[in-house]
Amino acid sequence: MRRREFLKYSAATVVVAPFVRPARAEAGVVKVGVVGPKSGPLAPGAAVTHFPPFRLWAREVNDRGGLKLKSGPAKIELIEYDDHTQPPETIKAVERLATLDKADWIGGVFATGFNLASAPTFAKYGYPQLAASCITEQAPALIKKYPGFFMFARSTTTYAEGAISALKQLKDGGQIGNKVAVVNVGDDFGIELANVGRPLFKEAGFDIVYDKSYPLGTQDYAPVIKAAKSTSPDAFVAWSYPPDTFGLAEQAKIEGLNVKAYYSAVATAFQGFAQKFGGAAENVLGVGGVVDTPAIRDFYRRHKEATGIDADYFGSPFYYASLEMLTQAVESVGSMDREAIAAHIRDRKFKTFLGELSMPGQIVDKVYTVGQWHGGFFSAVAGVGFSNYAQVNLKTSWG
Repeated sequence: MRRREFLKYSAATVVVAPFVRPARAEAGVVKVGVVGPKSGPLAPGAAVTHFPPFRLWAREVNDRGGLKLKSGPAKIELIEYDDHTQPPETIKAVERLATLDKADWIGGVFATGFNLASAPTFAKYGYPQLAASCITEQAPALIKKYPGFFMFARSTTTYAEGAISALKQLKDGGQIGNKVAVVNVGDDFGIELANVGRPLFKEAGFDIVYDKSYPLGTQDYAPVIKAAKSTSPDAFVAWSYPPDTFGLAEQAKIEGLNVKAYYSAVATAFQGFAQKFGGAAENVLGVGGVVDTPAIRDFYRRHKEATGIDADYFGSPFYYASLEMLTQAVESVGSMDREAIAAHIRDRKFKTFLGELSMPGQIVDKVYTVGQWHGGFFSAVAGVGFSNYAQVNLKTSWG
């Protein structure tokens, strides 16, 4: 879905209202809306990354007695809506939460284009938008236009630079050549990454020998992989979403695309990726990654126990960290005053299980940008603001 289509869907909601205040919370209850795809092409990704962190957060806050407000403790009540992977449905769901459900808070929606499409609606009804799954070059302009928009994943340039720098390490070390095959999913996320990546590949000394976009919802990836293989690339890069990440890897294994560096984007960090491909996943690069710590291990344990879902190594940790920040902001303010909560998030530093995070310019100051599967753990090999990255290894074969 391209940006002009998103703008068409949201044209009726472009007038920005000030934050509604004071926001009301029923005695002892805080209603939190969560909108995302439970059906359609992006549903598998949302089932891992989007909905479960909210469920874990609600359970843990409620188990300790609820949010600590000046009016007394308030339990979190989640209201979830399926947007069917359709931007108009995302907008309708946000409107319903604001007008009918009278939600005290609405969680950021899932995927880049859907966050862009719904930003005017969040602003119109006075809800800050903590966008944990939005990667875009438009962040500064969005934040200027919608003062309640907060970015927890940074820009496409950040992630493209991370991926290309990891490949450049291998090239400059003489471990791979300079030929790269690049494909992208045909929506805002993939298109922006492809556009940003082209000049960066050139600057890094790479020759793009294959450059192809495929539609969101593609089922057959054989033509894409066969065409890429025919160019004899040294590296393969896919700016992909969850269904394509799995489909491309499966086809790469079938076709024997034995490049020395293989990168795919969203869902490479899913534990299900390593479970599905086993040893063949070893040394596959992808977006995300984390540094192995006791706090990280404890998060994955709690997440699985509370939700029955294995958290990923990209979005899940930052979703939960954003909710830790929200909890601290709400309890510091002492109410569900959305304007005051936004101001607190904008101006403070927060202790999270990932370390100290802050939002200068309403964009998170630290991210992991590239991970690689090392012995069943998706280790961060590049990032911004963090340290202790793992070494980038060659991909030997699909096994």
